[in-house]
Amino acid sequence: MKLKQRVVLLAILLVIFIFTKVFLIDNLDSSAANREDQRAFHRMIAGLRVELASKLDHTLQSPWEIAAQWVVPREVYPDEAPELGAIMHAMATKKIIKADVGYKGTQLKALLILEGGQKVVFKPKRYNRDYVVEGEPYAGYDRHNAEVAAFHLDRILGFRRAPLVVGRFVNLRTEIKPVATEQLLSTFLTVGNNTCFYGKCYYCRETEPACADGDTMEGSVTLWLPDVWPLQKHRHPGAGLTERANWPGKCSCESLRVLSCAWPSAAHMQPGVLSKTKENGGGSGAILLGRDFTFSVLRQCRDNVGSQSITLVLLLASRWEYDESYCDAVKKTSPYDSGPRLLDIIDTAVFDYLIGNADRHHYESFQDDEGASMLILLDNAKSIRVSTWNRLNYLKNGVLKSALKSAMAHDPISPVLSDPHLDAVDQRLLSVLATVKQCTDQFGMDTVLVEDRMPLSHL
Repeated sequence: MKLKQRVVLLAILLVIFIFTKVFLIDNLDSSAANREDQRAFHRMIAGLRVELASKLDHTLQSPWEIAAQWVVPREVYPDEAPELGAIMHAMATKKIIKADVGYKGTQLKALLILEGGQKVVFKPKRYNRDYVVEGEPYAGYDRHNAEVAAFHLDRILGFRRAPLVVGRFVNLRTEIKPVATEQLLSTFLTVGNNTCFYGKCYYCRETEPACADGDTMEGSVTLWLPDVWPLQKHRHPGAGLTERANWPGKCSCESLRVLSCAWPSAAHMQPGVLSKTKENGGGSGAILLGRDFTFSVLRQCRDNVGSQSITLVLLLASRWEYDESYCDAVKKTSPYDSGPRLLDIIDTAVFDYLIGNADRHHYESFQDDEGASMLILLDNAKSIRVSTWNRLNYLKNGVLKSALKSAMAHDPISPVLSDPHLDAVDQRLLSVLATVKQCTDQFGMDTVLVEDRMPLSHL
């Protein structure tokens, strides 16, 4: 064979080798990853039912010690957790040795300390199972049963980032009041024959207490994360902006009411509502204004009835709503420019949409993690993890509804969700799948789906 022919043959063989390496071997790797995702899904389904057992076998450790040892930077509990039932049983039954008002926040909760020193957060029942909250996604009170369902959804999706939650019945008269702090005890009252409390929080009001059925109150308890894992709060990159400005001027309450009528389309949070303002126009107040607000509108509101300083709260659109380049800007900003944080944000967006959570303006991670730890799903870009995409597809055709029913079957407050709410979760899953499909059709699978088992620097 002539030298020229040999060179041509070697070049052809090299091209074939490169083709095989780039396409065939990579496809084999992808197929292997998909098969592993499928095996992980079947393992999850097989271990989904959690029976609340009173004993821990083969260990002298307390349930609280085991749960604390589970927590690592990328998960709150492990993939295989045979002790889960015993820990949740302890959360639902252990004696309450102290009760206090909940940590800061917008919704009513109580901080309980159980026998053995474990902290848990108690959220009381506010609605019956089949009640549907009308209006905006963030309207109404927190649902205690939604906390339980969200924990099990976290298990089903394979995220393992939500603290443990279980339903519990407590007797407010015999279990809570004898061990309650003065601060919590001062918020107790009786409505009819029912014991109630309203606690301390941003939206807590004496006129809107949570009431037991007699003395027995249904609720959820969430396991407090270990103190050795302090949390750090971050503003969510998808959250809208809020700006405040003082407006020193002359404006009567009546004028402000006219303003609210004149701008009914200014969105989101009842624009034009004046709070903490005396009816005669004196004192100081705050007015919420939507994104269509212009200062000329407020100038029209001035008159000589009274003088006051108005705090303007401007509710602005989220940047992603009008800036097509925003995702690119986020991907160049720490901690989203490397590591898993950006993909965690996408996972959380899917999770929040499925549970109907519309107000995750901030999120928590472990402190000093430099973007390496998970986004922790407390109180819940354009790419999505391949493993998340695979898991979502495995859950369609009613599998998600069936899995949730199975996971929550042994909870003390079972049935946790009514069928209409389970059907709603299934419908939201279809919307997620359709949205991602639209993106893959437009941009291609390789652009939209990211193989998270590979280095993430290419984001």
